[in-house]
Amino acid sequence: MNDLNNKICDLFAGLVVRKDLVKTVKGNAIVPSYVLEYLLGQYCATNDEDSIESGIQTVKKILAKHYVHRNEAGLIRSTIREKGAHKVIDKVSVALNDKKDCYEMAFSNLGIKKVLIDSGTVKKHPKLLVGGVWVIADLEYSHSEEKDSSPWILGAIKPIQMSHFDYESYIKARKQFSLDEWIDVLVQSIGFDPEYFGRRSKLTQLARLIPFCERNYNLIELGPKGTGKSHIYSEFSPHGILISGGEVTVPKLFVNNSSGKIGLVGYWDTVAFDEFAGKQKKIDKALVDIMKNYMANKSFSRGVETLGADASMVFVGNTEHSLPYMLKHSDLFDALPEKFYDSAFLDRLHYYIPGWEVDIIRGEMFSSGYGFVVDYLAEILRHLRNQDFSDQYKEHFSLSSDISTRDRDAINKTFSGLMKILFPQGGASTAEIEEVLKFAVEGRKRIKDQLFRLDTTYAAVNFAYSTNVGEEMSVSTLEQIEYPNYYNQTVAAADDLELPGTENSDGEGEAAHAIKDASDILSNAKQQHLTFVEGQKGVCYDELFSPYLKGAKHITVTDPYIRLYYQARNLMELLETANRNKGDEEELVVSLVTVEDDYKGEQQREFFEQIQTSMSTVGIKFAWSFDNSGSQHARHITTDTGWKISLDRGLDIFQRYEMGDHFQLANRNQKYRACKAFEVTYIKMDT
Repeated sequence: MNDLNNKICDLFAGLVVRKDLVKTVKGNAIVPSYVLEYLLGQYCATNDEDSIESGIQTVKKILAKHYVHRNEAGLIRSTIREKGAHKVIDKVSVALNDKKDCYEMAFSNLGIKKVLIDSGTVKKHPKLLVGGVWVIADLEYSHSEEKDSSPWILGAIKPIQMSHFDYESYIKARKQFSLDEWIDVLVQSIGFDPEYFGRRSKLTQLARLIPFCERNYNLIELGPKGTGKSHIYSEFSPHGILISGGEVTVPKLFVNNSSGKIGLVGYWDTVAFDEFAGKQKKIDKALVDIMKNYMANKSFSRGVETLGADASMVFVGNTEHSLPYMLKHSDLFDALPEKFYDSAFLDRLHYYIPGWEVDIIRGEMFSSGYGFVVDYLAEILRHLRNQDFSDQYKEHFSLSSDISTRDRDAINKTFSGLMKILFPQGGASTAEIEEVLKFAVEGRKRIKDQLFRLDTTYAAVNFAYSTNVGEEMSVSTLEQIEYPNYYNQTVAAADDLELPGTENSDGEGEAAHAIKDASDILSNAKQQHLTFVEGQKGVCYDELFSPYLKGAKHITVTDPYIRLYYQARNLMELLETANRNKGDEEELVVSLVTVEDDYKGEQQREFFEQIQTSMSTVGIKFAWSFDNSGSQHARHITTDTGWKISLDRGLDIFQRYEMGDHFQLANRNQKYRACKAFEVTYIKMDT
């Protein structure tokens, strides 16, 4: 129990659960997380270990006794017959039998149909009519000789979701957390350990929640397999539904004109389309047309009648090519089915989550800390759909007049959604508002820039905002910074370009200029200042330091934070760079000045001794000293050739990656690691 977990449990008593318990109780039950957390929230919403263990056993017994496995459905049906009644946990759906003028229920796993349910219950829970709902139901058995009668009788039914919550208490408790703490609470609540994510990565994960708190929000995420794109929409909320992209039809999604039955958008807050990508998928053109109209106007037609709905639309799919390949040879929508590869459809998307930035999910990334029972958070987000936070930046910032109304609406909706998630209590600082606004602008810019590549009739847009003192701030996407050659080109022009960092490299804006300079420094050691943004890849010690270390006989590294294993590994990689920049016949002295760790000083020395032994075989004499005076804060590298490299983060420039996985590229090559935001200044001193 760290300080944050204790704080969560104290301020949200009874509304949080330890996130690793879901896996503990799930077994082979194929149920969404919100079902399991609903049960855990009844019995394990505490940090008392004895109560948790007792609660786990209770939940396991409930699942063992009442959850219906498909392969045991016959046994459960027999149990109901022999006992006369039995409680079951199953997914159910309801249909109107217009011939008998009654509602009939079907149990998915139990395999029984035509169970009568009263109209009052259906009116109370309309989602029973479409898509299905997980419930705890009392089923009774009474055989009858009447023809066409069903022996199955519904005694009671309770959808598995929170019945009420206190929003004011939620707001009051939120005020007790800093923004960093609150972001970590939310990341833990969706099941991840925040230690494995940088700030930008955390915001990207939370952006997946916006469709649950923002009406008619259109989100797309395309990226590699295994990044958890669809997890939120299948497991997180009873108000969202995930369907296969290949199973979508106009009647299922919008309206069946023959029966008059409203489709999914009329019942769910979020409709997500899984496996949406795939060039060869056959898509009904009529579906694309009605979807475009709905995404733009929040309405669809049923014959002569026009109906409205507020369901958000989410499209997730896998990309087939790497990011630089798509930028050079096609565009970032390359993986979409042909019918959806339509500029009018794509222009109606509000935000594009760059799935290639999201780490492939590994086992150690799941949280064992405390987070909200997801059903509680789902209800909070649903409540926030009634509010509008889109104007909260206007006191401090204004969007460029170059930005169209449609682009502006998209930015406003993303900004509003993230502000609801992060600052439902209000009171965000100017810097915090700016961070959210910049994030929102970037996601819409990613869409509009690709539309310009697809269709040159779209005008180029300056995605920028101004402060209240008139300073204009341009926004760049991360891929624009990393691949400036390809990003702003049409496909035909991009095919003729060289790799980023060559003579033809041409960036846009300050950040793009920085990465261009970073590529140049291999052959151009000069006084300069470089800035790198969070999540940026393609950065390595060789390019940052090599030209400044060449010819040196003595290098001094000053960094108070070379204590833990990963920090010692960073030092080792710096020494490898130094070794590559000296002749085999030459010797080099490297001195480290750091601070001794109060608790793991012995292990710290062991790391240094191992580095010393290893480096001595290649002519590098490594030595270290401890400065525990408390005055050491600066981090820099100096050489006897007169160079000083000032590092605001020291050698700790990379986000967390799996060091034990030797088959992961990030482990083997620094250029595949995502960076933290950092700055480097190169100063030539008098020698």
